[in-house]
Amino acid sequence: MSLYETIKIIHITTAMLSFCGFVLRGVWMMQSSSMLQQRWVKIAPHINDTILLFSAIVLVVISSQYPGAIGWINAKIVALIFYIILGTIALKRGKTKTVRIAAWCSAILVFAYILAVAASKNVLPI
Repeated sequence: MSLYETIKIIHITTAMLSFCGFVLRGVWMMQSSSMLQQRWVKIAPHINDTILLFSAIVLVVISSQYPGAIGWINAKIVALIFYIILGTIALKRGKTKTVRIAAWCSAILVFAYILAVAASKNVLPI
């Protein structure tokens, strides 16, 4: 297995862990669960997302597919920014539970778009 394939597996795995963790924390948010206050729940996503970001940077360097030059990578980056903003509204900054749930659902749709772009390598994957 090549270095690129190994890093890609790490990237995909950490992306899925990040998403599953986000979904779980969203469910806990909707249930007003005390689990959201657990120390590991606050720390683990940051560790995973750091590995995810690092693997993305390594993939870009190895493949020489730099942002700015390739449209689908730019689309993923812009969508990722929206996903992060929506995620912070959903789990931290939303003033009401209705706003947090709407942001959580929207973030899930944005994540689906990111997956579709990654799979198709096309800005408009439909």
